[in-house]
Amino acid sequence: MSSRNHIFAALLLLWSGLAAGQMLGGLRIETSLPASGMDNNSLRAAPAAPDLPPPTVLPRMAPELALRVFQERSANQAQQLAGYSAVTVIHAELPQSSQKGDYELQRRYAAPHTLEFTALHYSGDGFVKSNVITRLLQSEVDHVKQDDGVTTAISDANYKFSYKGSGPFNGHMVHVFQVKPRKKRTGLFKGKLFLDASTGAVVRVEGSVVKSPSFFVKKVEFVQDYADFGNFTLPIHIHSDAIARVIGRTVVDIYQRDYQPVTTSAQSAQHDGQDLAVSSQ
Repeated sequence: MSSRNHIFAALLLLWSGLAAGQMLGGLRIETSLPASGMDNNSLRAAPAAPDLPPPTVLPRMAPELALRVFQERSANQAQQLAGYSAVTVIHAELPQSSQKGDYELQRRYAAPHTLEFTALHYSGDGFVKSNVITRLLQSEVDHVKQDDGVTTAISDANYKFSYKGSGPFNGHMVHVFQVKPRKKRTGLFKGKLFLDASTGAVVRVEGSVVKSPSFFVKKVEFVQDYADFGNFTLPIHIHSDAIARVIGRTVVDIYQRDYQPVTTSAQSAQHDGQDLAVSSQ
């Protein structure tokens, strides 16, 4: 299960459940510097700071290589990421009714099927909390349990890639690819993929879904940004905008911070240490 995709896929489930009015079940939410004492003469006599080496500039990959590295990184992450904790902040808004809400939660993910939330703080309209944000959280938990990441992965099996050029983006030099799904299937999108030209890491994915998850949903567009945390690339912000037949426009922003990823090797070492402690008693 790739943690890159389950937030976006959960949003697709949200629009379907929200518009159709489905019931929820099974979601677990654990509801100034000091004075230096130096005079001007001392300051003038202070030694000059040593010259720092220039920042390392990584070579730029060819577009085809960056795309291949991205897919290899995704496969490796799926194998090596044992889990993580993070703080999630969700802002949801129904512009037509001027209802909105903000929910801050502690997120804990354990590969491959466990996702739990602990509620930290909520402010806003109760309808938004119950019928938008809580449904979104439930959708994400359900998607993790189903573990259908392979069917929605940004891979050659699911998408065709067309190179569109390179340029600076948010401090990165990126290669941009147009992506088009090979089949019109729920959970897939058409849009753009932004890859760091030096590392092959995904920086942004944006687009619109190619098949509505529900008769009640007319349109879903999204932008999802990523950042590197050690050897892992994880989502830090997703903005989505959906048009539903019943409730109208729904805008959701999800922010992730304070990631603490755990590798499978570190998890194995911890378990080995526990076994050793037990056997030595």
